[in-house]
Amino acid sequence: MKKDKIIFWSITLLVFLWEGVMPLGTLIFSLENFNAGTKPLGYPDYFAYLLIMCKIVGATAIMLPMVSPKVREWAYAGLTFNLLFATFSHAVVDGNAGFISLPLVILGLLTISYRFKARLFAQG
Repeated sequence: MKKDKIIFWSITLLVFLWEGVMPLGTLIFSLENFNAGTKPLGYPDYFAYLLIMCKIVGATAIMLPMVSPKVREWAYAGLTFNLLFATFSHAVVDGNAGFISLPLVILGLLTISYRFKARLFAQG
């Protein structure tokens, strides 16, 4: 049980930092680069703002224990869709293996977080 908690919180913290804190940092400290990941893929600027906000909200929802289970499930789903679509977008538009694999790595971490969350809450 203790090992499961350590794994869950460590992995979830990594996902939170990558999907929640980094986009927030972009908005605060480097606004000129807010669309660096979406502009080369052909997405409009307003999409980048919306994506950043959704990532921050979703990553925060999986971190906070007081969030309802239903909201947390939607947050996991939303982050999963985001990472899958990022993978597909990079595969179709630029074909760069690094850009294709990075969302898959984060998706793997998100999956581990989700699996350990299920274990922890099933144990009580």
